[in-house]
This record gives sequence, structure tokens and C-alpha cells, in this order.
Amino acid sequence: MSRTLFATLSLMIIAGLANLPGPATASSDFQATPFPTPTALQDGRILYVVLAGDSQWLISAKFNIDIDDLRLLNNWTADQILIEGQVILLGLAQQEAPTATIEPDADVTPVGTPEEQGTSLICVLLFEDVNGNALREETEFGISGGAVSISERTGLASDSADTTDAVDTDGDPVLSCFEDIPPGEYTVSVAAPEGLNPTTEQSVTLTLNAGDAATLNFGSQISSSAQDSQLSPEEGGRSPLLGLLGIIMLFSGLALGVYTLQSARRS
Repeated sequence: MSRTLFATLSLMIIAGLANLPGPATASSDFQATPFPTPTALQDGRILYVVLAGDSQWLISAKFNIDIDDLRLLNNWTADQILIEGQVILLGLAQQEAPTATIEPDADVTPVGTPEEQGTSLICVLLFEDVNGNALREETEFGISGGAVSISERTGLASDSADTTDAVDTDGDPVLSCFEDIPPGEYTVSVAAPEGLNPTTEQSVTLTLNAGDAATLNFGSQISSSAQDSQLSPEEGGRSPLLGLLGIIMLFSGLALGVYTLQSARRS
């Protein structure tokens, strides 16, 4: 073969090799294309309906979800087979917590720690201590015409009332009460009507807390002089009418004696 022909054949072979197709490469049409993530429901769940040909790995690639997370969300095993039309869970959307809003015209009042609230009650009975034992018996009742007063040490409250001998529908004595008074240290005093002597202390100091109710009994007994003035004649007392009648009878007796004596002298 001549050198010219050899050169020509060599060039033709080189040209033919140059036109041969190169090594096959993956087409971009076969690359995994991420799918848009479905919209989350109101409860935050993101759901997906399985299509024909879907698998765990394909869905993981579609939505860029880790395969282990996908299996955990749906409680799958590694060999779980998916069925067309099956609804699966892709994830849970994070919902923002609702924030409280205040209307521009809203009247907002700060609330502080409430202090202890409550009032107290004091009730007083001035009773006739008939037997003088300083203890009220069931047969000893109230005395009218007396006075009772209360006074709180710091000046928070002070008040006074009259005592009474009234009884309620159950036959119990009616008390003199001071209601809705503030807690504090109180001095309670009573004054009996004229002619009565006290058989108990007439002044007491006590401390009341919120909600406390105190009932105090003070005793008084009629004095000896008053008893004498109130005794009936049968009890040894003196009646002015009987005294006057005695004087009249005395003078009548004297007059009758004088008349008798004069009549005897004349005869």
C-alpha cells in the first residue's frame, strides 16, 4: 500500500471515531424533582395521597423528608408496601400560639394581691343576776334602760346602744349587737340603770379577727335600798297610805279616850 493511501485511510478512521457517541450520562429528565409540600390542615397535619408507583423512598425524595422520620410518622416498617389512594402523614406544621390583644379603648385595671377582707360582730346582754352568782341562768333575762358602748383602740370604730328586756320568738333575750365592725382591739362597757349593782365586771377588752363573733353577758342585781322600796306590805315594807291611816286611828283613839274620861268625871 502506498504511503498516500495509508495516510488517507488513517484520517478517515480518526474522523469516524470522532463522530461516535460519547459515554451515556444521566439525563436531567430522570433526576428527582422536589414536589411542593401540601398545605397543612387546621390541626397542623400535612397529608399526602399515595399515587401509583409511589414507595417509601420515592415519597422521601419527593418531599425531601428523611426516610426514618417518614416511617416514624406513619408507624411503618422498612418493607411497608404502599397502596394507591392511601393517605399518609408527611409532618406536623408548627402553629403559632394565639396572642392576646387589647382593644385600644379597653379599660384595663391592674389586679394586685387582695388583702384579707371581713368584718366582725359583738353582741351584749345586760341581764338581771337574781341569785348574784355572776352567771346567767335560763330564768334570768335582760334589763332595759341600761347602755352599752364599744370602742376600737386605734379609733377604727366606736358605737353605743341601749339595753333591752325584750325576748325573741323562742323566748330568748334580745341582744344589743354591733354588726359589720372592722377587726381590731375593742373595749366593751355597760352601764346599768339606777338602782342596780353590778355582779360582774362592767368593762371587757377583747381582740377580734376578721369574721369573729363575740357574745358578752354582763350581770347586775337590784340594790338593797331598791328592794326595800319595792317590797309589798306582806314582805315587811312600809306603805305611805297605811302610815297615814295609822296616824288617823291614833288620833281617833286619843280623842275617844279624852271624851270617855270627861264623861266619867261629869257622872
